[in-house]
Amino acid sequence: MGLSWQQGPLGAAPVGRFLVPDPLPERLLFAEPSRRRMRVRFGGEWIADSDDVVLLHEPGRYPVAYFPLAAVVPGALQPLNTVTDHRDLGKTAWFAVHAGGHATRRAAWQHTSLPPYASELEGRVAFAWRAMDAFYEEDERIVGHAADAYHRNDIRSTSRHLVVRVGDRVVADTTNPLALYEFGFAPRWYVPRADVDGAALTLVEGQTFCPYKGLASYYDVAGVARGAWSYVDAWPEVARVRDHVSFEPDKVAVTLDGAPLRLEPGQQVTPPRRGPRTDHRRDRHRPGRLRECCETW
Repeated sequence: MGLSWQQGPLGAAPVGRFLVPDPLPERLLFAEPSRRRMRVRFGGEWIADSDDVVLLHEPGRYPVAYFPLAAVVPGALQPLNTVTDHRDLGKTAWFAVHAGGHATRRAAWQHTSLPPYASELEGRVAFAWRAMDAFYEEDERIVGHAADAYHRNDIRSTSRHLVVRVGDRVVADTTNPLALYEFGFAPRWYVPRADVDGAALTLVEGQTFCPYKGLASYYDVAGVARGAWSYVDAWPEVARVRDHVSFEPDKVAVTLDGAPLRLEPGQQVTPPRRGPRTDHRRDRHRPGRLRECCETW
């Protein structure tokens, strides 16, 4: 997902390769200006606000936003004695964050012994996403993680014949599916509700969250646990798949023009690594059963 996540070009298992004569380093980090105003809210107060944010792309992790120290409200950061080692960026000093009568430990960090090639991060601090109340771009909240400019979803209409079966039962039959091509993942196929046997679907408890598509609801399919999902109220950017149903080809039998679909590389969601050794596990704005689509625990 994105530049360094899943099968992205700087990820751990890219679907493509760089056409160069010599092997690339095992790990490549990429830093770039986001060119978007970002803000951080904690304890009901704005604690950071800058249009000079640098995004760090690190293999196997979501992008991390680094703010200039001068953009952080004085007194919001309280240094801790905790210092860790980043394998590429050297010593990492940790901070507690204080604002509005609230405090949380190990909620921000700064790389304090950067190698010369990582000077873009000099004098900058990053905040643990889950430890904060919220992050914003301008006046709109960004949920899940910093937006990855290299992540995109393309949706295409097709007349291909898609059939879903559980045993001898036909659960879905359509010649009007939508193909969703999501960067870093193999294609997913979404079926209009009118072409699905609604009696075969049983809504189950628990939703997941995708920063690019919204909330996904899950269904048992003719007794097969969580064999399908739907973005019932998909975000405007992917509104075409709203209330369509997609099926897991490793759980139910899905054929496309008569050929069986398999769980291709890139379709299995890989849990992301956390930020640099942070132990935060909850998001103040996340309902109890809500998980990010790219996280499992």
